[in-house]
Amino acid sequence: MPVSRTARTPAQATVAPQDILPPSAWLVALEFRAFWEFGAVLPSWPVLQRAPAGDGRTVIVFPGLSANDTTTLPLRRYLQSLNYNPQGWDQGFNFGPRAGVLEAAVRQLQVAADASGQPVSMVGWSLGGIYARELAKLMPELVRDVVTLGTPFSGSPRSTNAWRLYELTSGRDSHREMEQRDLPTAPPVPTTSVFSRTDGIVAWQGSQQAPSTTNPHTENVEVVASHFGIGLNPSAWWVVADRLAQPVGQWRPFERKNGLHGLIFPDPQR
Repeated sequence: MPVSRTARTPAQATVAPQDILPPSAWLVALEFRAFWEFGAVLPSWPVLQRAPAGDGRTVIVFPGLSANDTTTLPLRRYLQSLNYNPQGWDQGFNFGPRAGVLEAAVRQLQVAADASGQPVSMVGWSLGGIYARELAKLMPELVRDVVTLGTPFSGSPRSTNAWRLYELTSGRDSHREMEQRDLPTAPPVPTTSVFSRTDGIVAWQGSQQAPSTTNPHTENVEVVASHFGIGLNPSAWWVVADRLAQPVGQWRPFERKNGLHGLIFPDPQR
């Protein structure tokens, strides 16, 4: 299909991170549409199979807060159908970076890269995207690219409706975590943040990757999705497949097309 328009990386939010409010109660109520989003996979499957094929490399997929590998199984099955070797994070439920979690994630990345003999791609849903981004900063030579789905890396902890749950399950102070890590800075590899303005858990501004002078291969791609459904949403799957398929050294921003495609992937500059 001919390409008519290229998605631009939106400018950094004009409000300070501490001033970003969490999504409204109305958007929280709309999170129930996650069931419908997953239900759309079957009728969308013929189109999803038209995504570029993979090259057999390993893709590690990290689940969100209080979720486990079962939640990412549909996405991993899709990536497998495109000739990737997807893996879960293999650490049970994601209750935050408790003792030993990050160390185990580092070992998994090292083993996966050694076994395949090439850098690994990483996809993270919500909190899982924080792991993917931070691991790519720590070991960029082992990571080919990163795609995050509804991940809050540039807002304050209070810009989400899940900060209390995070502190309860992880036993950590969310503000102190933000102070100890430079979460807004992108890793030095191609990085895509997939976000939704109708996310009921994470304020969409908190998923905005600011333009980077040190890594121009960063972008924000908007989809219409709930937070609980973004990892099961066919449009988000298409973005993941499109981004992973880019040849090394030939990165280009995600491209929106006119017509229905433009409705599925809204202009992030609007």
